[in-house]
Amino acid sequence: MKRLLTAAVAVAIAGTAVAQDFRQPSPPGAKVYFIEPKDGAEITGPVTVKFGLTGMGVAPSGVDKKGTGHHHLLVNQKLADPLAAIPADDKHRHFGAGQTETTVTLPAGKHTLQLLLADHQHIPHNPAVASDVITITVK
Repeated sequence: MKRLLTAAVAVAIAGTAVAQDFRQPSPPGAKVYFIEPKDGAEITGPVTVKFGLTGMGVAPSGVDKKGTGHHHLLVNQKLADPLAAIPADDKHRHFGAGQTETTVTLPAGKHTLQLLLADHQHIPHNPAVASDVITITVK
């Protein structure tokens, strides 16, 4: 029984290591950031969001090319699982055609925004290429 338990633990540990290895590597120094809006901005909607990226390239979703990814905008949301594909909903907006800016309509009030680059399958890179979280106020 003890041998079976030890084998099960070894398989679980190996499975965890393999699960982490499937993510695309990000180059050292790769960075995604907001060109617009700036942290603390007070905006009359709709909100124009411009994405900045250094150290990597942009490729549409479905295109598996080393050193590239496509943008995702997290609205009032934190990334729940960096090992899983990013969901597609109002809080996780995908820009799979390779877009580098967008206009979003948000209700009046404070909102947090974060940019996240992900690979051809919407999975964050290793390490994740994510912007700082910014806060904006929509009037």
